[in-house]
Amino acid sequence: MPLAHLRDMYRDVRQKFEDYCAPLEIEDYGLQAVAETSPAKWHLAHTSWFFETFLLKPFMPGYQPQHPAFEYIFNSYYNGVGAQFPRPQRGLLSRPTVAEVYDYRHAIDDAMLRLLESTNGDQETIASRTELGLQHEMQHQELFFTDLKYNLAQNPLCPVYVEAPGHEEPSAPPELAWNSHDGGILKMGAETGSGFCFDNETPRHRVFLEPFELANRPVTNADVLAFIEDGGYRQPALWLADGWGKVQEGHWQHPLYWRQQDSEWFEFTLHGLKPLNPQGIACHLSAYEADAIARWMDARLPTEFEWESVAQGQPVEGHFVDSGLYHPDTPTPDTLFGSIWQWTSSAYSPYPGYRPAEGAIGEYNGKFMCNQLVLRGGSCVTDPRQVRASYRNFFYPPDRWQFSGVRLARDYCK
Repeated sequence: MPLAHLRDMYRDVRQKFEDYCAPLEIEDYGLQAVAETSPAKWHLAHTSWFFETFLLKPFMPGYQPQHPAFEYIFNSYYNGVGAQFPRPQRGLLSRPTVAEVYDYRHAIDDAMLRLLESTNGDQETIASRTELGLQHEMQHQELFFTDLKYNLAQNPLCPVYVEAPGHEEPSAPPELAWNSHDGGILKMGAETGSGFCFDNETPRHRVFLEPFELANRPVTNADVLAFIEDGGYRQPALWLADGWGKVQEGHWQHPLYWRQQDSEWFEFTLHGLKPLNPQGIACHLSAYEADAIARWMDARLPTEFEWESVAQGQPVEGHFVDSGLYHPDTPTPDTLFGSIWQWTSSAYSPYPGYRPAEGAIGEYNGKFMCNQLVLRGGSCVTDPRQVRASYRNFFYPPDRWQFSGVRLARDYCK
């Protein structure tokens, strides 16, 4: 990507994060309810640390770090850079203050824009790392929403992050229908030279698929309500062994953020506590719940390659954060992107011939290829610039705080 375009993109992405934080009160910036979530203040600083560590220090002559302790405090998991402040304790970092974190961000911004205006150094590497840094920041902006929602949900006051945008009442979702696909030997993964992709989307390779069917829409809240009413959370035969263990351990009886009051169902959202919309897309499901619901509906989770084979060539349309929607809306038939990340049954593992980059920056994806499952499609809090058929998200099967749901698949016999 040309540096001139990168400068514009840099300004836009960095400002967008601060715009997302604008509705917060100062007390909101430091919330961390569990180890898996991070405070908004930490996300703001860590994304700046990335640019400082991987661009300013190696490529700007004479650059002096903003603070000697920030490398330790705001390093997430890059062992090649050095030790990291314990993740579960990020909420204890009352200092630096929010104002000091913003000062840090702005100092990094000034230095980065000077670097991008310079004609010195390895321009190709500077451009590629800057683009990676911006994509990394978009990912953390998505985590900002998922983490904030979980943290605010712990408050009995059910705080409102933003008021719900005005829009028409959602229409009824389409009837569940099945689209058949022939399978065969197909190519999967990102095309070289087709635009930005993460290294875990490469190399492009061949995959054989048996014929299959994919549902025309995701599972809805009404589907999950029927699962609950049929005793789905009480039937061990529907669950994988590890999943049933989580049901028992966590006393799961419904999806995360659902609440029942006087026989009425509600859902905590970034707009506060709202009556549950049965027509809405079921969200915040773990892979275990997604798998059990699929089995109850006489279906299964798709593999990541079944999903990608259908998504290839389709326009990226759906509900994303840029549309002002921070919560899944009524399903749109045959729209594979947006609203929720869709669990697949595929283990997160390297593609044939995969090689991570050398050095600490190679820790970005490769070292997490163990014990996680792949999700596809992007969610309502994903930046639409990141959404593409080959994008592989990954989380552990019990994780529920992401905007994750399920689109059903089943075998197809001609």
